[in-house]
Amino acid sequence: MNCQSLHVHTTFCDGKNTPEEMVQGALAAGCTSLGFSGHSPLSSDGSWTMQEAEVPRYREEILRLRRQYAGQIEIFLGLEQDLFSPDPGPGWDYRIGSVHCVEKDGVYLSVDDCLERFCRDAARHYGGDFLAYAADYYRLEAQVAKRTGCEIVGHFDLVTKFNEGDRLFDTGDRRYRAAALEALDALLETGAIFEINTGAMSRGYRTIPYPAPFLLRRIRERGGRITITSDSHSRDTILYGYADAFALARSCGFGEYWVLTAGGFRAEAIPDN
Repeated sequence: MNCQSLHVHTTFCDGKNTPEEMVQGALAAGCTSLGFSGHSPLSSDGSWTMQEAEVPRYREEILRLRRQYAGQIEIFLGLEQDLFSPDPGPGWDYRIGSVHCVEKDGVYLSVDDCLERFCRDAARHYGGDFLAYAADYYRLEAQVAKRTGCEIVGHFDLVTKFNEGDRLFDTGDRRYRAAALEALDALLETGAIFEINTGAMSRGYRTIPYPAPFLLRRIRERGGRITITSDSHSRDTILYGYADAFALARSCGFGEYWVLTAGGFRAEAIPDN
C-alpha cells in the first residue's frame, strides 16, 4: 500500500513543525510518500497562510528535501490553493482547491477560524440563519475546481467544522442538502478527486472525517474519486484517523482510493483494516 498524505502544513503557514520535521514524522509513521500543501497567500485574512515573499523559499525547501530524502521517501511539492488567492503559476506537482471564507457585505467571513467568530458572523450578516450562510459557502465551493485548477477538492463541507452533532444547524435540512449536493454535482463534472480529510478529528472539532457520509455516497453513485488525507499540522498526526477514513469509505461503497505517484494519480484498493 502507498501510505501517504497529500495535505500537510508546516511553519511556512499555520503548521507547528518545519518541513524537515514533517518528513521525519512521515518516515516514523511508515509513509512511502508525502505531499506538502502550504496555504496559498490570501490578502483578505493572511495570518494563517504563506506570505507572498515566502513562497519561493517554500518551494526551494521542499525540493531540497526531495533531493535529500530520495530513496527513503517520495516527496511532492503541492499547494492548498484558496478560491480567493491569486494564481500561483505553474510548477506544482498538485493543488488542493479549498474555500476557507465567504464574501458577504463587502467583508470576508471565515468558516474555519473559531466557533465564536462563526456564530458572530452568522448573526451579523445572516440574521442567525446558518443555512443561508452555508448556501453561500456552497455556491463558492461549486467553483473551486475551475477557479484553482486543482486536482483535489479540499474538505468539501468545511462549513460544518463547528457543527458537530448539528448543534448550530441541521445538516439533514432540505435547504442544506440541496445547496451541498448542487455544489458536489458541479465539482463531480470536473473530474477532481475529493479528499476524505481527518484534520478536524485530530484537532478535536469533529468525530468523523469530511465529507459527511451522504456526500460520500453521492460521490460514489456518480463515479467520483476519493483520496485520504490528514490535513496534518504537526509531525505526530500525519496519518491520523486513517483507519476511520478507510472504514467510512468502505461503508459508503468505495473499493479504491487514489494516490499520487511520480507517474501521476493511480488507484489502489482500500485496505480491509
